Amino acid sequence: MEWRNIYRGMLMGTSDVVPGVSGGTIAVVLGIYDRLIEAVNGVFSKEWKKQLGFLIPLAIGIGAAILLLSNLIDHLLENYEQPTMFFFLGLIVGIIPFLLNKADYKRNFEGSHYVLLLISVLLVGSLAFFNTGEPEAWKGSLSVSQYIFLFFSGWLASMAMLLPGVSGSFLLLLIGVYPTVVGAISELQFDRIIVIGLGVLIGIAISGKGINHLFKHYPYYTYAVVTGMVIGSIFVVFPGVPASMVLCLITLMGGLLAAFLLGKVEYE
Repeated sequence: MEWRNIYRGMLMGTSDVVPGVSGGTIAVVLGIYDRLIEAVNGVFSKEWKKQLGFLIPLAIGIGAAILLLSNLIDHLLENYEQPTMFFFLGLIVGIIPFLLNKADYKRNFEGSHYVLLLISVLLVGSLAFFNTGEPEAWKGSLSVSQYIFLFFSGWLASMAMLLPGVSGSFLLLLIGVYPTVVGAISELQFDRIIVIGLGVLIGIAISGKGINHLFKHYPYYTYAVVTGMVIGSIFVVFPGVPASMVLCLITLMGGLLAAFLLGKVEYE
């Protein structure tokens, strides 16, 4: 078991509860994104024991962060939304150099790579213009159609969580079930948690194979798309002109520093 993954998972889980911030983005910061995709894809191979040794501690960390820190994140977003989002903004900006260096873009990127990168920026950045409104949590017992919708919501969110720059929680917000999912976790509504969890597992299994195939056969095109997604997520996370410029600049620098230090520790 790679027990070091518990703290990595906690960092990923913390980001997953923030709409607009992707757990896949944090995996890039930590230098484990390629390994994560390989492990997800390898669960159904002969090396499944080795891959579970990587994934189980990561899942423990993610689950612990979601259960233990979701209230803290909610508190920070409710009372210090802009400084909190500027911290995550700093994290996102800070990983872009890591991605470009990993792809060795000066040597490997051509015109077509930059076109894909730009398209990815525009596609993810356009999510910032969607009006999410204020969806309400579903109360009481659910109908069969609502359980089916929750299943596919978990499926969609899990596929998004594996992609840097695409936030699973933000997509849940867009389709109107984010409060329902968060409420199910915080109130331990096991029927809803099981249905969502099944959707998450199936979504991860299917999307993991697809992403792994792309990295193996089209690595630089894939890095171009992933880098574009991360850049595009800046527009999604940006909370607007800060009311407290000094505090937001401090948290922004804190996010940049955290990305640098995490990257330095993990890549060395």
